[in-house]
Amino acid sequence: MSWDSVLVKKPVSKDDIRQELQQEVESFLEQGGSVQRIPQGISGKEPGDPPVYLNRRLFVEPRTERTQIPEVIAAIDARRKEQRKRTPERKRSRKPQPRRKIIYDDFGEPLRKVWVED
Repeated sequence: MSWDSVLVKKPVSKDDIRQELQQEVESFLEQGGSVQRIPQGISGKEPGDPPVYLNRRLFVEPRTERTQIPEVIAAIDARRKEQRKRTPERKRSRKPQPRRKIIYDDFGEPLRKVWVED
């Protein structure tokens, strides 16, 4: 394979974007367009306008019906029924292990430790 046949697309740099934007502005001005200078600190939003996020309608299209695939739905339902039929095996209870218990006197002081089986 030769390197001539392999084309690697060059990533667009910020400098390329700036040059393209500058060319578009110059083309706009040459065609008779004008640019209005706005002083710094002035907002483009009117103070009484509602927030922008309240003006956007996200779901404009009517709701579409989904196309169901009967064999897929049947397979899913069969798996669910199979899972409901199975009962988990009871875990064998371990033999009761002795545990250490502390015996206290009437004043809450520990007297001794004993091993107790439950």
